[in-house]
Amino acid sequence: MSTQPRRAAAELDAAELDAAELDAAALDAAALDAADPLAHLRERYVGSETSLVYFDGNSLGRPLRVTAERLATFVEAEWGGRLIRGWDEAWMELPLVVGDEIAAACLGAAPGQTTVGDSTTVLLYKALRAACALRPGRHEVVLCRDDFPTDRYVAASVARELGLTLRWVEVDPAAGVSTDDVAAELSGDTAVVLLSHVAYRSAWLADAETITRAAHDVGAVVLWDLSHSVGSVPLALDDWGVDLAVGCTYKYLGGGPGSPAFVYAAERHHPVLDQPVTGWMGHADPFAMGPDWTPAPGIRRMISGTPPIVGMLALRDTVATIAEVGMEAVRAKSVSLTSYAIELADDLLAPLGAEVASPRDPARRGGHVTVEHPRMREVVASLWERDVIPDYRDPGGLRIGLAPLSTSFTEVEEGMRAAAEVLASS
Repeated sequence: MSTQPRRAAAELDAAELDAAELDAAALDAAALDAADPLAHLRERYVGSETSLVYFDGNSLGRPLRVTAERLATFVEAEWGGRLIRGWDEAWMELPLVVGDEIAAACLGAAPGQTTVGDSTTVLLYKALRAACALRPGRHEVVLCRDDFPTDRYVAASVARELGLTLRWVEVDPAAGVSTDDVAAELSGDTAVVLLSHVAYRSAWLADAETITRAAHDVGAVVLWDLSHSVGSVPLALDDWGVDLAVGCTYKYLGGGPGSPAFVYAAERHHPVLDQPVTGWMGHADPFAMGPDWTPAPGIRRMISGTPPIVGMLALRDTVATIAEVGMEAVRAKSVSLTSYAIELADDLLAPLGAEVASPRDPARRGGHVTVEHPRMREVVASLWERDVIPDYRDPGGLRIGLAPLSTSFTEVEEGMRAAAEVLASS
């Protein structure tokens, strides 16, 4: 850790937490919390008053206290009070309403291009099939060998169904995919490029804009998985020219276990967007109950079955909180948290043989940090017994997921010190 003298909280100004200028090594956790302009948000979360250290916000976010009120009101007034009338009054349009809320707060996307429903896996399948249909006659899908398993498994299924070839981008698991890596695999036969914006293992933040441009240069379509970036990293899907994107909502968007995913499709593709799961809710007239499927105009055609109304409720509270403070402030806090975690890893865990396996450049790092050691599986199990909750990812990775709205710097310091104690005694 730096030998610079630590400064008292009273000497700090909130502006000094700007992500581009933060010198985390010169500050202690209490000072960082005192200067954090988002610190007041932590008390809005259930469990934040306890001693539990939560390092898994990139797998399942903490719930907001206000969500309990929202759920109770829904049961009593909307579900219990309005019953089936709720469909006509609000629920039929809710997937599009919530989709637009996510788009405005987190995606950098205009209204009418995002909808909510299904799991990430199902939406990824639908979006990938739709993307392939946009490029008939092409036979290759480019994807990363180290992407999240679902992405690879779904791509393999689609390739079998359509007779496509998968072209694999090989990367260092401690880093991630670059524009040059992707460009080397592109050709006139590339139909779709399917990539994660933030790597689930290393937190590598891909350059979505330049990769999308490179794919478009050869006439390919790009489908981004935003699961580990939405709500943590600012996005600009419209400006980047993204074609399609999917993402989950139970991580940084706080939708709760099993909350529905979202799908984005650029408006320019809507007239010919052809997805394979043609359910009644995506019909132009769902209640006509006609013999043939006629796609609804716009993004609604990506909906298949009955929308998961209850599953969207908690999500709206976190999205509203993000909209309240803005993604730039969220990102600044995220960079500060991960920079501090890396500093502590260098100081406390590196002398015990551990190594940071995430990018040190914050411009290339998402919202989590992975630290590797051969004994990390056992370390994580022991930490859980101590109410310190990180995640484990092979090979030997302690993954520290730091949700910017609910995580404090003191929590980071306490958790990293506990990890060092367990690793030293293991």
